[in-house]
Amino acid sequence: MKKKFDISVPGGHTKVLLHTCCAPCSSAIIECLLQHNITPTIFYCNPNIYPQEEYEIRKNECTRYAQSLGLDIIDADYNHEHWLNQIKGFENEPERGARCMLCFKTRLRETAEFAHANGFKVITTTLASSRWKSLEQINAAGQWAVEPFDDVTWWDQNWRKGGLSERRIAIIKEYGFYNQQYCGCEFSMRPIEKQTNDNNTDKHEQI
Repeated sequence: MKKKFDISVPGGHTKVLLHTCCAPCSSAIIECLLQHNITPTIFYCNPNIYPQEEYEIRKNECTRYAQSLGLDIIDADYNHEHWLNQIKGFENEPERGARCMLCFKTRLRETAEFAHANGFKVITTTLASSRWKSLEQINAAGQWAVEPFDDVTWWDQNWRKGGLSERRIAIIKEYGFYNQQYCGCEFSMRPIEKQTNDNNTDKHEQI
């Protein structure tokens, strides 16, 4: 892929801790970083994903891609019960609502904590590549996540630009990535289930 836009890491750093949600979302971003001589360490921190089998599938795809490029990947502990406690009371919020904000804060704070403990100066996330997510929420959560750490900076790069969406589709096909059909948590399954039920209802009505 040719460089289609310039990116600049805060502070001019050449290494970043990249919070990664899945291989499809991260693939073109990682390729872009490498093309700009920026080395990402992949931080797979997604305790929101349900069930655990889904978590493992997505993690394994991220690991497969990282290894193909000779990159390091860190697997944060899967603690779904802790995540449920963090979003308690907001289970029925719609997508892009308060539950998603709390989810972003939980995952990005853990990313910032790891960065602080392991010498990474900059963090960013592949969550910002999805058109289904609110960039405003993600950046607010990222800024909040690094507040306790003077040595860690949040990089608010918009990963939806520069032809990355198109390149993402090509890489998914090239690697044959598992491409999930819902965000991750059990509550994000509901729109998919409703759509499926509605489609089934329509089919029954047509018979």
